[in-house]
Amino acid sequence: MTDAATTDPVHDFIAKAVADHPVILFMKGVPDQPRCGFSSTVVQILDQLGVDFVGVDVLQSEALRQGIKSFSDWPTIPQLYVKGEFVGGSDIIREMYESGELQSFLQQQGVAAQ
Repeated sequence: MTDAATTDPVHDFIAKAVADHPVILFMKGVPDQPRCGFSSTVVQILDQLGVDFVGVDVLQSEALRQGIKSFSDWPTIPQLYVKGEFVGGSDIIREMYESGELQSFLQQQGVAAQ
């Protein structure tokens, strides 16, 4: 019997996307047109910090929308990944931004605008 997680094409797509992009946001909508307030908040924070990132619209497929939740074991969208590491959703990103922790973290990872 094979492990479903290792052969799941949605998880394979997510893993490749996370590996291929230093900063990637799985969100509802796209960075130019977020389709929910939480996604919009994270996009605004990343834009404010001048972070170059890729947005993936999870609304393009139900499999992707559910797949990202099981991939990260995190129940909500958006989800931000930096250098392959799951950072958090909207509330965590906003709290990190307000405390200055997000800016420090992004600089440490070498992905913040200088």
